[in-house]
Amino acid sequence: MDSHMHIYNTLTRRKEPFTPLVAGKVSMYVCGMTVYDYCHLGHARVMVAFDVITRYLRERGYDVNYVRNITDIDDKILKRADENGESITALTERMIAAMHEDEARLFVLPPTHEPRATGHIDDIVAMIETLIEKGFAYAADNGDVYYRVRKFANYGKLNNRQLDDMRSGARVDVDVHKEDPLDFVLWKAAKPGEAHWSSPWGNGRPGWHIECSAMSTCCLGDTFDIHGGGPDLTFPHHENEIAQSEAATGKTYVNTWMHAGAVRVNKEKMSKSLGNFFTIRDVLAEHDPEVVRFLLVASHYRSPINYSVDSLTEARKSLTRLYTALEGVDTDAIASSKASPYRERFTQVMDDDFNTPEALAVMFELAREVNRAKQEQPDEAARLGGELKQLGAILGLLQQAPQIFLKGTQQQGMPLSESEIEAKIAQRIEAKANKDFAQADAIRDELSALGIILKDSREGTSWVLEAT
Repeated sequence: MDSHMHIYNTLTRRKEPFTPLVAGKVSMYVCGMTVYDYCHLGHARVMVAFDVITRYLRERGYDVNYVRNITDIDDKILKRADENGESITALTERMIAAMHEDEARLFVLPPTHEPRATGHIDDIVAMIETLIEKGFAYAADNGDVYYRVRKFANYGKLNNRQLDDMRSGARVDVDVHKEDPLDFVLWKAAKPGEAHWSSPWGNGRPGWHIECSAMSTCCLGDTFDIHGGGPDLTFPHHENEIAQSEAATGKTYVNTWMHAGAVRVNKEKMSKSLGNFFTIRDVLAEHDPEVVRFLLVASHYRSPINYSVDSLTEARKSLTRLYTALEGVDTDAIASSKASPYRERFTQVMDDDFNTPEALAVMFELAREVNRAKQEQPDEAARLGGELKQLGAILGLLQQAPQIFLKGTQQQGMPLSESEIEAKIAQRIEAKANKDFAQADAIRDELSALGIILKDSREGTSWVLEAT
């Protein structure tokens, strides 16, 4: 199974055959959240992208050890806790609980392990000590410890940058305690009253970059298969992780680097200064979580996503087409165990760097076949519908009852309550029984104007929300 799967490697800038270090097992680390605030749409992109990747790798038979860390100590956390007048622990526990709520609503499965930086202080200190012993780090007289960037021969390889170019054009901290402006901090001396841990260099706390090097190698070993994260982390965070880890262990840190694309809002970069910054819970308060997930899955994980009302509308329409195909079909029927052309093509495109847009295209073709079989071949419709639902599960989609999704009970701002809609349907049935067809048509038109579409059948009248 290894030879058929290809993954784009940010380090080499090309797709490569994926062969894990241990046959049948995948070790993957993804940079998680710094828990000082609610998760935003950019976090949702990374959460969902690597959730799909994990689901698919498991579908292909791999035992995936998926580690996603939590940064629960850094400058932003200290500042926010002080602003709120609450303890660091109270802030981080509250934000971690909110993060878990957000990802659960987006149908994101929890990672195998979720280490916290504060739980690995001893490992961080030990790695810094190793770097000092090997000459890659030095303790300054102010209590900070810095990494000697120029000591690491291949610094810049992930981002294809040259050191001299970085120095001339980069925004680097001006710090008289550094030997070189490009050097970065591994250990920060604590200011009076700040949270701190003891170390050979005095009380302080770890720098952000060293946290991930220590947590990833502690959980997965000196070398592991995949390291992922958001597009903004390639430099300096991931570049610094490579420098720290490979200098400390003398081994290749990661074999495959993967980075999700950015989220743009109405084709502009999402930022608080532009007023187009959305938290996950802001978005889910207005939109069905599965529609949001569909939007995130519909673009290739490396491509940028444009978040807008129009793009969400299109996502709802597309998801409605899939659920409409499953409506009235016994999807509990077991899909055929034999390899179907749809599953084969789904696997082929997902093996090609997790090409979810093409995978969805296969699912839409399958949905059309379900619709064709519904009328005259109910058993075939059940088999195909079961397969559609199984393929959807690999992408974290189509796991609701179709009638629940199609009625839009998760969508905020429905024009009428369910009981009001059912009352209108009862009035229409009564009008038809009284042969008052003008009144019956008027009720249908009234509901249609509100985006509520009635469907008459031998079993009675049902309704769905129009995908607009």
